[in-house]
Amino acid sequence: MNRSDVNEILKEGDAFIRSFGHILPPFAYWDPDRMRSVEAAPLRARGLGWDITDYGEGRFDEMGLFLFTTRNGTVEDLGQGRGMLYAEKIMITREKQLSPMHRHNIKAEDIINRGGGELIIELFAPDAAGNIDRAADVTVPCDGVERRLQAGAHLRLLPGESVTLMPGVWHAFWAEKGDCLVGEVSTVNDDRTDNVFEMPIGRFSDITENEPPLHLLVSDY
Repeated sequence: MNRSDVNEILKEGDAFIRSFGHILPPFAYWDPDRMRSVEAAPLRARGLGWDITDYGEGRFDEMGLFLFTTRNGTVEDLGQGRGMLYAEKIMITREKQLSPMHRHNIKAEDIINRGGGELIIELFAPDAAGNIDRAADVTVPCDGVERRLQAGAHLRLLPGESVTLMPGVWHAFWAEKGDCLVGEVSTVNDDRTDNVFEMPIGRFSDITENEPPLHLLVSDY
């Protein structure tokens, strides 16, 4: 992706988030020099901030995701079972923009439709080796009520609805009937090591620096 495209996506995304009355924390608007400073070291260490990804494929409109991590604990706390064991993100998935099939080894997460269009989540259970089981049903809690779905079923979340995905559950998602504001509440998030994709793709974008960054991305840290 060109940095100019990233900068434009950041501005559009911030406006979309604000249109729902959701305001990002103050550090979201720090300039690159301040985000590189000693003051910002705890933010960088926890992976907080902007995250625009096309999964290294260069087709953001077709396959990509806008994310902002507002809070995150540490893997060390998670291993000890005490401390800040949680994370939170706000995301934007555009209409028919795919977030490709993947699973997490450690992270459990609630995916919440915060507003806009309808969020479609394709689901598979893992087999004994952790791979996609294309025959077995998958059971997921939706707002606390368990739902049993066939392999590859498309779970449709309307604004206000959510699903809980436990480690190992394979999922891909996209929006229909408009762009969708998506919340994620999870255990500690480690995007560098805890994403297993079905396709041979990367988690982050390759950035071509054709203009200065408006804000640093998590991948710039």
